[in-house]
Parts: sequence; structure tokens; C-alpha cells
Amino acid sequence: MPKKLPKKNTPKTKNIQYSVSKHAAFKHGASKQGVSKQNTPKQGAFKQSTSPRPAPVTLSARKEAQASALKQRIADLLKRAKNQGFITQEEILGVFAYPEDHLKELDGLYGTMFTAGVDVFETVEEEQMKEDSGVISDLEKELEVLSTLDDHSVADPVRMYLKEIGRIPLLTREEEIDLAQRNDGGDPVAKQKLINANLRLVVSIAKKYIGRGMTFLDLIQEGNKGLIRAVEKYDWTKGFKFSTYATWWIRQAITRAIADQARTIRIPVHMVETINKLMRVSRKLMQDLGREPTAEEIADAMEGIDPDRVREILKISQKTTSLETPIGDDDDSYLGDFIADDTQTSPYDATSKRLLKENIEEVLSALTDREAKVLKMRFGLNGARPMTLEEVGQKFGVTRERIRQIEAKALRKLKHPSKRKMLQDYLE
Repeated sequence: MPKKLPKKNTPKTKNIQYSVSKHAAFKHGASKQGVSKQNTPKQGAFKQSTSPRPAPVTLSARKEAQASALKQRIADLLKRAKNQGFITQEEILGVFAYPEDHLKELDGLYGTMFTAGVDVFETVEEEQMKEDSGVISDLEKELEVLSTLDDHSVADPVRMYLKEIGRIPLLTREEEIDLAQRNDGGDPVAKQKLINANLRLVVSIAKKYIGRGMTFLDLIQEGNKGLIRAVEKYDWTKGFKFSTYATWWIRQAITRAIADQARTIRIPVHMVETINKLMRVSRKLMQDLGREPTAEEIADAMEGIDPDRVREILKISQKTTSLETPIGDDDDSYLGDFIADDTQTSPYDATSKRLLKENIEEVLSALTDREAKVLKMRFGLNGARPMTLEEVGQKFGVTRERIRQIEAKALRKLKHPSKRKMLQDYLE
């Protein structure tokens, strides 16, 4: 039976340990001179750390996080809208600070709310409600005066309409609830009475939108559609007045019509809301400052919006004007007649070019036909591109050297003071 050999490091084993230690030292940046058998590092000295490093945040991961956060905000918005039965444009813009960057999500949101029967209303500030109450009181006085006039005294269609609705008595709170209850039961007469009694409310609100691209009667008509919708959806059991509820529907119908019909280039409803808010802030700043506010001042007042965005909104809100708009009292001239066409040559330039052409022809008349033709071809005086000596020579059937001689002789003739004077002014 063979004897067991005692364990000892053979030269071969030592060489292997030395080479491994040397390799580990070089791998971790040790110098070649500092590695030896004596200073071989202990086992585990160069062991790499196994603790996990945080993964870098990539652009795609950041986008996914933003998209996830947006989906959550949309879900919260939909939940709130379904609970209260409506949502305002201000709340939607709170989720979509830059609607143009999320048109796909906006379309999906509006579609979901439409399917769920959620209504989207224009934001109404407290100051506007106070203004509306003042307008309604003024309207009541006007209707009271109109109702006393006979039919022959009122020829204007608007005033005729106001006279008609002024004859309809207002409802008390008890009558309003009674009509609403009967309307819930399907009584068409009660529905019509509730509509007729609130027609003056439509007129008072429509007055606030005069000058936005639609006639007053068209605004009233669109507001009446909103009033009918309000009557159909009014829930008297919640305890609020019908006029308060109907105001939202009337405003929504009018603003939607203005967005769809008033402009040659349609502006989305959410942008109309943004424009209206910006204009309200701008008017308030103008009253406070006594001058037109700057984009920076408007941005500070609106909060959450930068000056460049304000300038962009102001540019979008500009009205389009037809080139066929009559100018003057005679209606024989139009706006397009006074707008310069930059693509056309001005009368001054056209006259200068014509005179230059005539003077060149007069100067070239002092040359022979051959010399004149050579110069026209060489310098493109006939309206074509300038030609090389070789090309002109081919036209005349002579060498390029001969064309060069003809050209030089013709130019010497044109350098005469009497000829040069005729074209000197065009060089200045």
C-alpha cells in the first residue's frame, strides 16, 4: 500500500499561487514592481463588494412614472366627476397644465365623461356671479319698460323678443318646485312653463358674451338650448334654486357654441377656457396698473404658467379678419386692397428694372450685332444664365479664344465715358 506523502508546497504550487496573486494585484491597479511572493495579499483582500447598487433612472423609466402619475390623476378626476355629476374646465386644466401635449388623453377623458353622463361646465368666479346679478337687475328694468310699449313701437328683433319674454311672470320658490315635480312626472306643460319663466336668465347671461363672434340672437338661441337641457336634468330634491343650476348649463351651451362657430379656425373648448381666464386676469391687471399688463405680469397672476405660454395663448386668441372686409363708407374698397404682396415686385423695383433694360439696349446698340450677342450670352443680359467662353464659341462656331477677343473689344468700347455715364447711376 503506497505511503501518503506529506503535504508541502512544491515549486509548481508556489508558482501558481504567485501568478494568481500577481494577476489579482494587476486587476485592482497594483504596480508591477510592488507584487512579489513576500507581499502576496491575503485571501479575500481584493474581494469585490456584493452590496447592490441603485439602478440609474433612465429617460424611459421617468416617462413611465410620469404617465402612471397622470393616469392616477385622471382616475381621481373621473371619480370626483361621477360622484358630483359634473366637472368644471378649471378642474380639468388642473390635471392637464399643457393640454396640447396630452390631446389623446383629453379626448379619452371627454369620451369617458360623455359615456358616463358627466357634464363639463365653464368655471364661474365669484366676481362674475356678482356681475351677473347686476346684469339681471338691469335687464329686469329694461323688460319692465319694454312690456309697456305697444307692438308698433318696437321694430328691432332683439327688443321684440325681450318684450315678449318680459310679459312672462317670474316664479316663486313654491311654484318652481311644483313645476319641477310635475316635470319629473312627464308633464310637458310644466316643462314648458319652467323654460319660459327662465328665458330672461338666458338673455342676461348671453349679454356677457356679446362681441365674441356671434350675434346676440344666436347667443340667446344657444343659451336656450342649455336652458332646456337644465330643465331636463334638474333635481329639485337637492334643495338649490333652479336658476343657480341652469346658469351652468346656459354658460356651457354658449361657450361651446362660440368655440365651435364663432371662429374661422376652431379653438378647442379647453383652450377657450384658458383664453377666457387669461383675459379676465388681464382686464383686472389693467384696472389695477392703469396700463396694458406684460406677459410676465399675467404669468405671475395666473400662477403655474410661464410668460412664453402667455404669449402663445394671446397669439391663439387673435381674431381672424377677412380680406373682403369693406373699408370706408362707400363699400367700394376692401381690406385686401391695402395689404402689400411681398411676393410681387414693388412698382419702384419694376420701374428701375425696365429703365435699366432700356439703357443697356441703348448702350449695346453702339456695338456690332456679333459683339452685342456675345456680351448678352456671356453676362446673361437676355435673361438666361451666363455662358462660358466654350459655350458661346460653340454657338458661333469659333474657338473660345476668338470669343474672348470679341468680348474684350466690346468691353473696351463700353468703357468710353459717354457710354459709362448712362449706367453709372445703377451702380450706386
